Amino acid sequence: MIIRKLYRFEASHIVRNCSSDRCKYSVHGHSFRCELLLTADRLDRGQMVYDFGLLKGGVKDFLDGFDHAALFWDREAPGYVKAMKENSKRWVSLPVSPTAEQISRVIFLAVSAILENTEKVNGDDTARVHSVILHETETGYAQCFRSDAYDAALGKIDLKNVVFSDEVKAGWSDPGMWGKLLKGVRFKNPKIAMQID
Repeated sequence: MIIRKLYRFEASHIVRNCSSDRCKYSVHGHSFRCELLLTADRLDRGQMVYDFGLLKGGVKDFLDGFDHAALFWDREAPGYVKAMKENSKRWVSLPVSPTAEQISRVIFLAVSAILENTEKVNGDDTARVHSVILHETETGYAQCFRSDAYDAALGKIDLKNVVFSDEVKAGWSDPGMWGKLLKGVRFKNPKIAMQID
């Protein structure tokens, strides 16, 4: 079984080396829609794949980190990076080009890491990311599956090389969440008392 949660964020980027002159030479923005699809081998004690309410913590904060942010490749010219950081309080530096394809891979890996580092106590321990669909426009999207996320031929993504500005982190319910995740600190879901056996 698969469940889907929809998130939205506005972000800007520039896509180097692409065919379109508009995209490779000009900073531009999109109203991104991110579909997070989860699956599990069994339903939890609430008879769900994963409680949507549990996605309001670290997962929501992580995805909100992209909202109204300048997204850029860490291989950009130093002057460009400096200008982005000086002119935007909200920015995200990525180890890959900020295309819909690569952003969907980053999201897949990060949400997977959040779920894997969360102590699940309601029988939801098999819940995992099935895929991520990232709509860049109304007519175009990229979909990332597990095999895509870990495929080094598509570009290696080490989450330690995904850097959020201080302003982004300050907006999270736990500003230290990303650092904790990278250090392998365990997150906890609330323990639920059974109402009906």
